[in-house]
Amino acid sequence: MNSADIDKIFTRFEKKNSNPTTELVYRSVFELLISVILSAQATDISVNKATSKLFQIANTPSAILTLGLDGLKDYIRNIGLFNTKAKNILKTCEILLEKHNGKVPQTRIELQALPGVGRKTANVILNTAFGEPVIAVDTHIFRVSNRTGIATGKNVDEVESNLMKRIPDQFKKDAHHWLILHGRYVCTARKPKCESCMISDFCKSAFKFG
Repeated sequence: MNSADIDKIFTRFEKKNSNPTTELVYRSVFELLISVILSAQATDISVNKATSKLFQIANTPSAILTLGLDGLKDYIRNIGLFNTKAKNILKTCEILLEKHNGKVPQTRIELQALPGVGRKTANVILNTAFGEPVIAVDTHIFRVSNRTGIATGKNVDEVESNLMKRIPDQFKKDAHHWLILHGRYVCTARKPKCESCMISDFCKSAFKFG
Protein backbone atom coordinates (compact mmCIF):
# COMPACT_ATOMS: atom_id res chain seq x y z
CA MET A 1 0.00 0.00 0.00
CA ASN A 2 1.40 3.39 -0.94
CA SER A 3 1.85 6.28 1.47
CA ALA A 4 -0.91 8.37 -0.09
CA ASP A 5 -3.49 5.65 0.53
CA ILE A 6 -2.29 5.17 4.13
CA ASP A 7 -2.71 8.91 4.68
CA LYS A 8 -6.27 8.74 3.32
CA ILE A 9 -7.11 5.75 5.54
CA PHE A 10 -6.07 7.49 8.73
CA THR A 11 -7.72 10.73 7.64
CA ARG A 12 -10.97 8.77 7.48
CA PHE A 13 -10.37 7.19 10.88
CA GLU A 14 -9.75 10.63 12.34
CA LYS A 15 -12.84 12.12 10.73
CA LYS A 16 -15.04 9.36 12.15
CA ASN A 17 -13.46 9.31 15.62
CA SER A 18 -11.28 12.29 16.46
CA ASN A 19 -10.58 11.26 20.05
CA PRO A 20 -10.24 7.47 20.24
CA THR A 21 -9.28 5.77 23.48
CA THR A 22 -9.19 2.39 25.18
CA GLU A 23 -12.39 0.61 26.15
CA LEU A 24 -10.85 -0.35 29.47
CA VAL A 25 -12.41 1.62 32.31
CA TYR A 26 -9.90 3.36 34.57
CA ARG A 27 -9.49 6.51 36.65
CA SER A 28 -5.74 6.58 37.21
CA VAL A 29 -2.56 5.43 35.50
CA PHE A 30 -2.23 2.68 38.11
CA GLU A 31 -5.74 1.41 37.40
CA LEU A 32 -4.92 1.40 33.68
CA LEU A 33 -1.74 -0.58 34.34
CA ILE A 34 -3.58 -3.24 36.32
CA SER A 35 -6.34 -3.40 33.71
CA VAL A 36 -3.89 -3.87 30.86
CA ILE A 37 -2.02 -6.61 32.73
CA LEU A 38 -5.35 -8.37 33.26
CA SER A 39 -6.40 -7.91 29.63
CA ALA A 40 -3.81 -10.30 28.19
CA GLN A 41 -5.78 -13.11 26.50
CA ALA A 42 -8.98 -11.67 27.96
CA THR A 43 -11.67 -9.32 26.73
CA ASP A 44 -11.98 -5.73 27.87
CA ILE A 45 -15.53 -6.53 28.94
CA SER A 46 -14.39 -9.26 31.33
CA VAL A 47 -11.63 -7.04 32.71
CA ASN A 48 -13.98 -4.10 33.27
CA LYS A 49 -16.43 -6.40 35.06
CA ALA A 50 -13.71 -7.54 37.46
CA THR A 51 -12.05 -4.17 38.04
CA SER A 52 -15.36 -2.37 38.65
CA LYS A 53 -15.49 -4.30 41.93
CA LEU A 54 -11.76 -4.57 42.59
CA PHE A 55 -11.02 -0.86 42.24
CA GLN A 56 -13.79 0.05 44.68
CA ILE A 57 -11.84 -1.83 47.34
CA ALA A 58 -8.24 -1.54 46.16
CA ASN A 59 -6.93 0.85 43.51
CA THR A 60 -3.44 1.62 44.82
CA PRO A 61 -0.35 -0.60 45.12
CA SER A 62 -0.55 -0.69 48.90
CA ALA A 63 -4.27 -1.48 48.92
CA ILE A 64 -3.83 -4.39 46.51
CA LEU A 65 -0.94 -5.73 48.56
CA THR A 66 -3.21 -5.60 51.60
CA LEU A 67 -5.68 -7.85 49.78
CA GLY A 68 -3.00 -10.51 49.43
CA LEU A 69 -2.86 -13.23 46.82
CA ASP A 70 -6.08 -15.03 47.71
CA GLY A 71 -7.95 -11.78 48.19
CA LEU A 72 -6.90 -10.50 44.77
CA LYS A 73 -7.78 -13.80 43.12
CA ASP A 74 -11.32 -13.54 44.45
CA TYR A 75 -11.84 -10.45 42.27
CA ILE A 76 -10.17 -11.68 39.07
CA ARG A 77 -10.78 -15.44 39.00
CA ASN A 78 -13.15 -15.13 36.02
CA ILE A 79 -10.30 -13.74 33.92
CA GLY A 80 -8.03 -16.09 32.01
CA LEU A 81 -4.66 -16.93 33.59
CA PHE A 82 -5.80 -15.26 36.81
CA ASN A 83 -3.34 -17.20 38.99
CA THR A 84 -0.29 -15.95 37.13
CA LYS A 85 -1.73 -12.47 36.72
CA ALA A 86 -2.44 -12.18 40.46
CA LYS A 87 1.16 -13.08 41.32
CA ASN A 88 2.52 -10.62 38.75
CA ILE A 89 0.27 -7.82 39.96
CA LEU A 90 1.38 -8.27 43.58
CA LYS A 91 5.05 -8.28 42.55
CA THR A 92 4.46 -5.21 40.41
CA CYS A 93 2.84 -3.39 43.33
CA GLU A 94 5.86 -4.21 45.51
CA ILE A 95 8.24 -2.78 42.91
CA LEU A 96 6.14 0.34 42.42
CA LEU A 97 6.30 1.05 46.15
CA GLU A 98 9.97 0.15 46.56
CA LYS A 99 11.38 1.86 43.47
CA HIS A 100 8.84 4.38 42.19
CA ASN A 101 7.11 5.83 45.27
CA GLY A 102 3.94 4.03 44.28
CA LYS A 103 3.77 5.73 40.88
CA VAL A 104 3.72 4.10 37.46
CA PRO A 105 7.03 4.86 35.67
CA GLN A 106 7.02 6.67 32.33
CA THR A 107 9.85 4.90 30.50
CA ARG A 108 9.67 1.71 28.50
CA ILE A 109 12.65 0.16 30.31
CA GLU A 110 11.13 0.75 33.74
CA LEU A 111 7.70 -0.44 32.63
CA GLN A 112 9.01 -3.66 31.10
CA ALA A 113 10.90 -4.38 34.31
CA LEU A 114 7.53 -4.85 36.01
CA PRO A 115 6.23 -8.45 36.22
CA GLY A 116 3.48 -9.07 33.70
CA VAL A 117 4.47 -6.09 31.56
CA GLY A 118 5.88 -6.86 28.13
CA ARG A 119 6.47 -4.55 25.20
CA LYS A 120 2.80 -4.50 24.18
CA THR A 121 1.58 -3.57 27.67
CA ALA A 122 4.31 -0.95 28.03
CA ASN A 123 3.26 0.59 24.72
CA VAL A 124 -0.37 0.75 25.83
CA ILE A 125 0.63 2.63 28.99
CA LEU A 126 3.02 4.94 27.16
CA ASN A 127 0.39 5.75 24.56
CA THR A 128 -2.85 5.86 26.54
CA ALA A 129 -1.60 7.29 29.83
CA PHE A 130 1.32 9.42 28.70
CA GLY A 131 0.40 10.33 25.12
CA GLU A 132 3.45 8.91 23.41
CA PRO A 133 3.11 8.10 19.68
CA VAL A 134 3.71 4.37 20.01
CA ILE A 135 1.66 1.40 18.85
CA ALA A 136 0.92 -1.74 20.86
CA VAL A 137 0.39 -4.51 18.34
CA ASP A 138 -2.20 -6.98 19.59
CA THR A 139 -4.05 -9.64 17.60
CA HIS A 140 -6.48 -7.06 16.18
CA ILE A 141 -3.79 -4.69 14.96
CA PHE A 142 -1.68 -7.57 13.62
CA ARG A 143 -4.66 -8.83 11.63
CA VAL A 144 -5.79 -5.45 10.29
CA SER A 145 -2.27 -4.38 9.34
CA ASN A 146 -1.57 -7.54 7.37
CA ARG A 147 -5.01 -7.89 5.80
CA THR A 148 -5.23 -4.35 4.57
CA GLY A 149 -1.59 -4.07 3.55
CA ILE A 150 -0.99 -1.00 5.70
CA ALA A 151 1.99 -2.74 7.28
CA THR A 152 2.76 -6.41 6.82
CA GLY A 153 4.95 -8.61 8.98
CA LYS A 154 5.42 -12.19 10.14
CA ASN A 155 5.34 -11.23 13.84
CA VAL A 156 4.20 -8.39 16.06
CA ASP A 157 7.64 -6.78 16.17
CA GLU A 158 7.82 -6.57 12.39
CA VAL A 159 4.32 -5.13 12.16
CA GLU A 160 5.03 -2.58 14.88
CA SER A 161 8.23 -1.47 13.18
CA ASN A 162 6.53 -1.16 9.80
CA LEU A 163 3.55 0.72 11.22
CA MET A 164 5.87 3.24 12.87
CA LYS A 165 7.65 3.74 9.55
CA ARG A 166 4.55 4.00 7.40
CA ILE A 167 1.94 5.88 9.46
CA PRO A 168 2.26 9.68 9.12
CA ASP A 169 3.47 11.36 12.30
CA GLN A 170 0.26 13.30 12.86
CA PHE A 171 -1.71 10.05 13.18
CA LYS A 172 0.68 7.96 15.28
CA LYS A 173 -0.66 8.96 18.68
CA ASP A 174 -4.17 7.70 17.89
CA ALA A 175 -3.34 4.94 15.37
CA HIS A 176 -3.19 2.30 18.09
CA HIS A 177 -6.82 2.85 19.12
CA TRP A 178 -8.19 3.29 15.60
CA LEU A 179 -6.69 0.01 14.44
CA ILE A 180 -7.83 -1.93 17.51
CA LEU A 181 -11.40 -0.66 17.22
CA HIS A 182 -11.45 -1.39 13.51
CA GLY A 183 -10.25 -4.94 14.14
CA ARG A 184 -12.64 -5.47 17.01
CA TYR A 185 -15.82 -4.27 15.31
CA VAL A 186 -15.28 -4.25 11.52
CA CYS A 187 -12.27 -6.27 10.37
CA THR A 188 -13.13 -9.21 12.60
CA ALA A 189 -11.22 -12.47 12.51
CA ARG A 190 -13.75 -14.83 10.92
CA LYS A 191 -16.30 -12.68 9.13
CA PRO A 192 -14.97 -9.18 8.43
CA LYS A 193 -17.67 -6.67 7.61
CA CYS A 194 -16.21 -5.59 4.28
CA GLU A 195 -19.57 -4.30 3.04
CA SER A 196 -19.65 -1.65 5.79
CA CYS A 197 -15.91 -1.01 6.02
CA MET A 198 -14.98 2.59 5.37
CA ILE A 199 -11.53 1.69 4.06
CA SER A 200 -12.43 -1.32 1.90
CA ASP A 201 -11.53 0.59 -1.26
CA PHE A 202 -7.90 0.58 -0.10
CA CYS A 203 -7.77 -2.92 1.41
CA LYS A 204 -5.94 -5.66 -0.48
CA SER A 205 -8.15 -8.33 1.11
CA ALA A 206 -11.57 -6.68 0.84
CA PHE A 207 -14.48 -9.02 -0.02
CA LYS A 208 -12.18 -12.06 -0.17
CA PHE A 209 -13.78 -13.78 2.81
CA GLY A 210 -16.65 -16.19 2.27
